[in-house]
Amino acid sequence: MSDKTPNEPTLRVTQSDDYNDLYANSVQIRMSVWDFQLIFGTMQSNSPEEVTFLTKQGIFLSPQQAKALFNILGQNLAQYEGTFGELKLEPQQQIGNGPIN
Repeated sequence: MSDKTPNEPTLRVTQSDDYNDLYANSVQIRMSVWDFQLIFGTMQSNSPEEVTFLTKQGIFLSPQQAKALFNILGQNLAQYEGTFGELKLEPQQQIGNGPIN
């Protein structure tokens, strides 16, 4: 039996030729009335007085897609913590325009 309802299209996921995986240990979030921008990168401490954030990729989302991402991340994090235990966050730093996590 299929879980599809009548007239529901089949979803096919494929990777584009320029697809690549990216590691990020930090993300900045900017927003406007039209969209949210997620800026992924790596953060490293060059010295006790300096932290460098190297931007790698920016992704723009509509407010609706940002909320959908928020919801699905929340669900997945709850499942992760239910399996592996609560995640503890280090104190956030204020750098530039806002917190970097």
